[in-house]
Amino acid sequence: MLASLATVADCETRGLTVTAEEAPLLEVYLASASAAVREAAGAPISQTTSTITLEGRTGAWLRLPAPPVVAVSQVLLDGEEVTDYRVRTTDLWRRTGWQTVCEEPSQVEVTYTHGLDPVPADIVDLVCRIAAQTLVAYRSGLGGEGLAARDVRSERIGDYSVTYGDDGGVTELELSDRLRRRLAARFGGGAVVVGSR
Repeated sequence: MLASLATVADCETRGLTVTAEEAPLLEVYLASASAAVREAAGAPISQTTSTITLEGRTGAWLRLPAPPVVAVSQVLLDGEEVTDYRVRTTDLWRRTGWQTVCEEPSQVEVTYTHGLDPVPADIVDLVCRIAAQTLVAYRSGLGGEGLAARDVRSERIGDYSVTYGDDGGVTELELSDRLRRRLAARFGGGAVVVGSR
């Protein structure tokens, strides 16, 4: 499991006051916010080592998801280790291509280190803000009922009336479409890393 993209200390540095009792709860919110950001980005963002399986084709280039690629430690082509490749930015290059049999695609298993260390400050800030909003929602009600989604569109006091909206958002952890597109464009979203260790 990947560590959160931000810590309780990061939140406190940004001005959030956290009691000792709230710190474990905030850690849960930071983990959830990190998962939401990573899912939108289509990449772990923070540096990790992953083993992925890709479809090999006849061409010399094989794109690795979740850049930047720091190092490649092993490449298996249909179960056999190959070493005659070069790492180029986000791609593996192999003169003879990535297919062993002409009739069908090959399976390429790559173990590589990728991602950013340290996590960019704007991503840390984003995760802290999402987790802080969730903590504020928790604080707004006794026993956590402040976490219930309430999108109040209008409220009247005389003969009390309230109107709730439905913008599709359920929690503070839901990212806007604009932010999702921005994260996917920045981190190469689309391909998801299938295994990390």
